[in-house]
Formats: sequence, C-alpha cells, structure tokens
Amino acid sequence: MGKSPAQPPFAPTVSEEARAVMTPLVAAGSAPEMTATLMRNAITRKAVRAAAASHLKPLNKSRAKRFGVDVGKGTVAGVPVKFVRRRESDASPDQRLLINFHGGGFMVDSGSETETIPIAGLTGISVVTVMYRMAPEHPFPAAVDDALAVYRDALSQRSPASIGIYGTSAGAVLTGQLLARIKAEGLPMPAAAGFFSGSADLALVSDCEAFLPSIMGTRTGPEVLADYAAGTERTDPLLSPLYGDLTGLPPTMLMTSTRDQLLSQTIRFHLALRKAGVDADLMVYEGMLHAFWAYMECPETEDALAAQAAFFDRHLAR
Repeated sequence: MGKSPAQPPFAPTVSEEARAVMTPLVAAGSAPEMTATLMRNAITRKAVRAAAASHLKPLNKSRAKRFGVDVGKGTVAGVPVKFVRRRESDASPDQRLLINFHGGGFMVDSGSETETIPIAGLTGISVVTVMYRMAPEHPFPAAVDDALAVYRDALSQRSPASIGIYGTSAGAVLTGQLLARIKAEGLPMPAAAGFFSGSADLALVSDCEAFLPSIMGTRTGPEVLADYAAGTERTDPLLSPLYGDLTGLPPTMLMTSTRDQLLSQTIRFHLALRKAGVDADLMVYEGMLHAFWAYMECPETEDALAAQAAFFDRHLAR
C-alpha cells in the first residue's frame, strides 16, 4: 500500500469546533505504528496500554460528570467488565441492558468509558462494557468467547428483547462476530445491535484505505488485525461475518463518516445486511474522522451520540 496523499483542509460544512480538533490530528498523520515486535514485547505493550488509558482519563471524567453517570468494575461470568449506570434517586431501575465492546484494534482499550457513558446517561439503560482479552496474547476467538459469556449471562436474567449489543471500531468488528457466533450457537438474538465504524471482512482491503491515511502507521486494516486473526482463515464467517449467512440478525444501526478509513467496510456490511433482509440503518457524517464520537467533543459528536441513544431506546423492550 503506497503512501497516502496529503489530505485537503476540512470543508466549511464541518463544524468549527470539529475542524479545530481534527486539523492538527490530520497534520500529525496516523497513530504511531504498533509493529508485531512492539506488541509482542510485554513491557512496551503494557506501556502502550497505560498511555492509552491515561490519554482518555480526562474525557472519561468530564463525560461522567456531564451525563450523570457512575462507572464501577466487576466481573460477569468470570469476564472483567465495567458497569456504567446513570445516577437516579427516585426512578425505578431500568431493566434493559446494553453490552458494549470497546475499540482499540483489539490491542488497547480506547473507549470503554467514552463510548458508554453518554449512552447510559442519555437513555438510562445500564451498560456493561466487556474488558475482553486482547491480542497478541489472546487471538481470535478469545474476545468473542468473552463477549458470548457475558451475553449468555444477560440471557439468563432477562428477555433478549431487552438486550442490545454495540461497539466502535474493533468493538464493531467484535459486535458482528458475536452476532455470527450467537446464530451459530442457536441462541436468541438481541433486540438490536450497533455497528459503529467497523468491518465485517478481515480478508480484503477496502476502497477508502487507498486514499485515506492508515489508522496505524502504513498498515492496512487486515494487516493491523493480523495478530488478532492469527491462524484463522480470513474468510471464516465467524471471523468475517460478511462471508456468512446474515439472515435473522437483529435491527442494526451502522455509523461512519466520510474521512473514516472504515467507511467502505461499514457500507459493505450495511449493504450485505440489507440484502439479507435485516433492518439496517446507515448514518454517514460529513467530513469527520474515524470513530469521532468516542474521543471528540463537537456538535457532530452530540448528534451521533443522540442518534445511537435514540436507536437503542426505541428497540429495547422495557
């Protein structure tokens, strides 16, 4: 994959606040490349993960305060999780549940709180964010196994009609994989799924990657996820659901943006879902970077988070 051309300035159709945040990000280029050697070095890997957590800490704190949400840690079915709940004194508890899978390329946690705090605050629905095992220590299907364990536990306590699942970036990839696994296991489907800037095809490079800077150094999406896929055939439907039977999947919201490296992959999955007869809604934001709602504060983020919240509020049974 050749060097990506310089990106043009952001259009005036993008909010002033978003342009102010994104312009220096684009000028700085993509995130530093995490080579296979780096990620296999335990000391460096620990430092990278700690740095990612530290970077998001101020945003986690400000969003928790703004949306009136508490975050706690625990385990579900032996899997580490975070419990994200809106602070309510008088209202009766909301029995609905959302299960979230954070982004971070299956290598770091880049959104377990920023992706969940706003949704819990806006909807009043409790969110369990799964701290799934990550690569390269734990390749596929470890993360899916963890996600499935938490989903099974949720099914043991409530109707599938009151459960939703969602994730951003790697979390969206995991959301699609969990749906494929749920179908393969013959389990009831959740009421709704959120596939936010992801890929359901780990075999092919998408069109957008030809002209947008790589998210990680110079590597394509399939290359970035090589340690996660490990020895699994890339067209295995449990790894890349696009190659499987998508009929019977729940109503799904897909979200992306025009400067998102996973725009094409998100679009491809949307089209495949529609062809399979799935109720699928695609939202594409003008001029915004990959997964902007998870780390940027601007009008576009407010709109995106409100849309995600409204989707789950509409589809999960009380």
